[in-house]
Amino acid sequence: MTTTARLFQRLQAALPLERPAWDGSGRQAGVLVALTDEAEPRVLLGRRALHLPLHPGEVAFPGGKREPADRGPWDTALREAEEEVCCLPDRVRPLGELAPLCTRSGFTIHPCVAVIPANLPLRADPSEVAELLLLPLLQFADASAWHVRNMPDPVDGRPVRVPHFRLRRDTVWGTTARVLLLLVNLGLQAELDSLRFTEEDA
Repeated sequence: MTTTARLFQRLQAALPLERPAWDGSGRQAGVLVALTDEAEPRVLLGRRALHLPLHPGEVAFPGGKREPADRGPWDTALREAEEEVCCLPDRVRPLGELAPLCTRSGFTIHPCVAVIPANLPLRADPSEVAELLLLPLLQFADASAWHVRNMPDPVDGRPVRVPHFRLRRDTVWGTTARVLLLLVNLGLQAELDSLRFTEEDA
């Protein structure tokens, strides 16, 4: 079995794939965590357009908020990925869904992990994505590139340790960083512990 096959097998074994329907209320969103099917898998990210009201210019997964017609998180994630980066739903092979995460802006994010062909012709919609980023998943297993910063919790103001990953000309923050940590710990057995990351001043 190849290294890539083992990666996908670990993720599929660790993650549920029931594709549950949306339930509850509040601000909910689905994102597509897409890995390329090749010897050294890459993860699909994009830099959000600067004119967007939420998180402009940040590096994020394709995805967005729940719409009334969406039956569940996968519907939302696949619809948004097609709109944002032309990732056609029929080219996506689901592996499973990570546990929901809450953002500082009040959204509950459902990360949907999947495999896409390495040669898929993706194209960013400039109204939503300024630039596509296909980055080697393995680089996110490098503990030396991870850092934490103490930032105030948006609800009670208490300091919270926020992990982030330094790219060459970007920094991956927030929920995207948290998902990448979970992904490399599950799939690559990286055993990264955010409590051991280097602290930075705010």
